[in-house]
Parts: sequence; C-alpha cells; structure tokens
Amino acid sequence: MSQAIPGFFSNDEFAQQLFSAWRELLSDKQLPALDRWLKGRNKIQHGKYVRKVDKSLQQQLGLSSALFAGVRYLQLACALEHAYQLSQANIDWQAWDGEWQFEQVKKIPVANFWFWVELRLKGAEQSLPRKLRDAQPRAEFFKQCAALLDQTEKTAEFLLWNGLRPSWYPLLQERATASNWSPEQLQTFIVQQNQSPPIWLRLQRDKPIRDAYNDLAHEGVNVSITERGDISAQGGRGVSSTKLFQQGFVEVQDLASQQIALAVNVKTGDKVWDCCAGAGGKTVAIASRMNNKGVVVATDLHGYKLEELKRRSKRADIHNVRAFTWEGAEPLRLPKEIAQQQGFDWVLVDAPCSSAGTWRRNQDARWRFSEKDTAELIALQRKILTNAAPAVRAKGSLVYATCSWQVSENEAQVKWFLDNHPEFSLQSQSLLGAPLQDSDTMFVAVLQRQ
Repeated sequence: MSQAIPGFFSNDEFAQQLFSAWRELLSDKQLPALDRWLKGRNKIQHGKYVRKVDKSLQQQLGLSSALFAGVRYLQLACALEHAYQLSQANIDWQAWDGEWQFEQVKKIPVANFWFWVELRLKGAEQSLPRKLRDAQPRAEFFKQCAALLDQTEKTAEFLLWNGLRPSWYPLLQERATASNWSPEQLQTFIVQQNQSPPIWLRLQRDKPIRDAYNDLAHEGVNVSITERGDISAQGGRGVSSTKLFQQGFVEVQDLASQQIALAVNVKTGDKVWDCCAGAGGKTVAIASRMNNKGVVVATDLHGYKLEELKRRSKRADIHNVRAFTWEGAEPLRLPKEIAQQQGFDWVLVDAPCSSAGTWRRNQDARWRFSEKDTAELIALQRKILTNAAPAVRAKGSLVYATCSWQVSENEAQVKWFLDNHPEFSLQSQSLLGAPLQDSDTMFVAVLQRQ
C-alpha cells in the first residue's frame, strides 16, 4: 500500500518509534523479511500484555513505509556516511562496494542514518532537523554527492543512488543483453527497483471487470484498470477485507505471475501438476479456467504452505485441486488416473529461486542476495526439473518459471535442461513484467515432450 512518509525528525514521537523499530530490525545477524517482521511486531505491540505504541493506523502505515525506504537505501546511507566522514564526495564506489558488508549499517548512529535516507527521499532543500548538530554541513555535502551519484553514464554511482549494489552490474548487463534491452530500458529497470508496483488483481468466477471495479471502489479501494484490461489497487482500503475478495471473485496476484499461469494453456479436462505450488496463487489461477473438470495436483516441500492453497480453492469454489507434499528428491509416483494416460498434460515447475524479480516489493531480499545462494538454487532447480520431467506425457508440456531476472536461473537453465533432455523442445521463453510492465519481474519457458 502506498503511504506518505512523515518527515523523520518533524515529530518527536514518530522519530522515537522509527529509531526504536530500526534498532530492533537490525538486532538480528541477517536482515529479516520486513513484511513478516512488521506483521509480527504489530501483533505483539497490540497484544494484551504489551503497551500500545501506535496511536493510529495512519501512523502505523507511515512507520512501515519509512522502514521500507530505509531498507531500500541502507547501502546508500552507508556510502554517504563513509564519504562524509572522509570529507570526500568523489570516491571509487565500485571498489568500496567490494569491501562493503551489511554489518556496517549497524555502526552508523541512527539519527545520522535516517538523515541521509530523508535527504534521498525528499531532497536537501527541505527544512532541516534542528536536533542534528551538523545538519547544515551534511545537507551541503549531500548536494555534492547527489550531483556525482545521480548520473546514468556512471554505472556504479547510478546503481548505488538507486539502491542497488554496483557489483551487480555484470548480472544486470547480462540480462539486458539476453532480453535485448536498450540502454534506456536498463536504466528504467534500475530506477523501478525504488518504486513499489501496484497490487495486481485477478478476477475469477466470471466476474465482469467493470462490475469488480465499481464494487471495489464502493468499498474504498483505490482501483484502476489499464488499457489492456488489467485491474490493480494502490492505496485505500485493503483488498482482502472486501466482500468481493471474501466471496472468491478476486485474488491478489502480480501481473507477471498471472502471465505464468496463462502459459499453462489448459483446457477443460486436462491433468496438471504444479510441482512447487506454495500458497497456490498460480494453482488456483490455472484451476479457475478448467470449470472444475480434469484435475490439478499441487505439491510443495512445505505442507503448511498448502493450507493457504486449500483456503483459496474453497473461497473460489474450486473442487478439482488435490494437494500433498513432494520433496523433489525423486520422480513423483503418479496417481492412478494420471498413470493411465502416461503422465500429465501440463507440469509447472515454478522453481525456488533468488527472488531477484520481487525486489520492488521485498526490498530486504536484495541484501540477502549472493552468488553462493544462487549457485545452491541453480543446483536445486536442476534437481527439481530432472525429477519433474518424467511426469510429462508424450506431447505434453513442461513449463519452467522463476521470479528472478538472472540469466543463470532462467535461459541458462533452459539450455542446460534441453542439452540433457533431448526428448523436449523449446516452444517459447520470455521475461515478464518490469521494465515493460509495472509489476514484478518473472521468467517463463514452455517446453514440449516429443
């Protein structure tokens, strides 16, 4: 939800809450998932035995928005503090980034950190906080740094200014080459990482889009429809509290995720396996087009995730989904009716990945991103693909998807799979979402068994 952020120093009570929350957030060795951390913290603070800290929902939303901004620009704040202490604005930021560690943010005085973040968000021309003794020289120094950093022709500086590590540029350039992006499109993609996309909605149960728009707007949701006919919400009342959502006529699902589900081009009566179903967003999107005919088998390593899928299916009045755990360590033992036709018509491998394509919503995920984790995920993706492939029937299709923009997790994995499974042929592959659409960035490939 988009929310205006108060000046961090304009209200003593808000500043105290923000600084306290920031210290709590950084108390862990690794930065936690911010959305889940906030939900847990709000629940504790509003519990029976803990004093209520937030005076209103508005204040709570302002605090959440501020924390998301702080996480987005935490490396930039480290860089500005480092440069200020050296009294040197022109620094080799590529080399500095090579030595940077997340722990460094914990060493910056909290008020100094948030001063840099506020300047990045609102500019140095705002009224300065009186309680920071060197506010004026810091603001003047920020102007020097901003002039040097906010330049598209300086790669390391431009990435740092936009909340990305300079060391990630080779990966971004590899993506730009693979997708044939222009320099302007790559710049747009980098800038988009600072901007949260809208909440995209998927209609089901044959709900007309104009009726859905009117119903949601009537309940206080700030909703809009694109020229292409996609519907989204940004601000106002939460979608999940509306009657339309609770009655199963609308689901929250990112636009790129919806397109992955559409790549599984099912028809009534098909038999589908969603290998890594998780909470079931794509499972339900696929099943909703099958008129409760055929079957959708949904599996995941974690059984607790499938509980949300069951709730979604019930809410959408879908009855042809079966869910159980599958660890991916060996091929699936086919259910009897699937074995009779020698495999599934469609198998979707929405693989565990680095989630780099969701950084716009999950700013904290970028600071847990590493080459080591990517290498481990690539090995896991190959194992799942290898063990899912035997379940595809002749002339059936295997759909491989991730929520990452990394070539190593996407096109390179498809090439590896085809090199090792010549019985499959590539039908299509594409990157979805940002920078061409205001959404997450995801990848999908469709392969057919000969």
